[in-house]
Amino acid sequence: MGKGKRYTAAATEFDRNKLYSPAEAIELVKKSAKAKFDETVEFATRLGVDPRKADQILRGTVSLPAGSGRTVRIAVFAAGEAAQAARDAGADIVGADDLINRCLNEGFVEFDVAIATPDIMGQVGRLGRVLGPRGLMPNPKTGTVTTDIAKAVTEFKGGRIEYRTDKVGNVQIPMGKVSFETKALLENFRAIVEELSRAKPASAKGKYIRTVTLSSTMGPGVKVDTNLLRITDEILSEISAA
Repeated sequence: MGKGKRYTAAATEFDRNKLYSPAEAIELVKKSAKAKFDETVEFATRLGVDPRKADQILRGTVSLPAGSGRTVRIAVFAAGEAAQAARDAGADIVGADDLINRCLNEGFVEFDVAIATPDIMGQVGRLGRVLGPRGLMPNPKTGTVTTDIAKAVTEFKGGRIEYRTDKVGNVQIPMGKVSFETKALLENFRAIVEELSRAKPASAKGKYIRTVTLSSTMGPGVKVDTNLLRITDEILSEISAA
């Protein structure tokens, strides 16, 4: 399928083969975003891991300091006090057996994040075929199986994002909106790089973060120089003062 006119025009505004600093790449992504809606800025990286090995599969969450800019619908599987805590924290859908049956019998999956208390995971496990393929199955590794439901709901509403490697070691994470200031996007960029670095498997060999590309929802990818990934407070101050 051919690229649209907007994409093609945007792709001519910079050198597609050049490696840019994170700040330069963000500016180019913002400039090349031509859609009539507020596009998402996507962070995509190829990691030096082998997902065929269980100990090299990355799955976790990262909290974006400037938020994601997304409206996140959260479903919570809980009962009693935990269910009320979820409602008080702003969860969109809360239930126990009733919600499980709705998902199981009606295929209901109209939410972006699913959180559950540990005591109900035995029943939620029945939803593996429904939630699993969509990446919605609650998991302790991503903080979506927890006793502190209110904290989890608040964090995911505030910009906490799940990530995982695909079958060839790629990770893609939404890091904000085109309308965000460059400094805010850089803060989110730094948080993502720091989280991925922290999660590096001990068994991973060779260069770990091999490529990084930034793009908007409808725009071309801008390659980032992986030797310039470290974002310091001084850099953020300079960007803010510019």
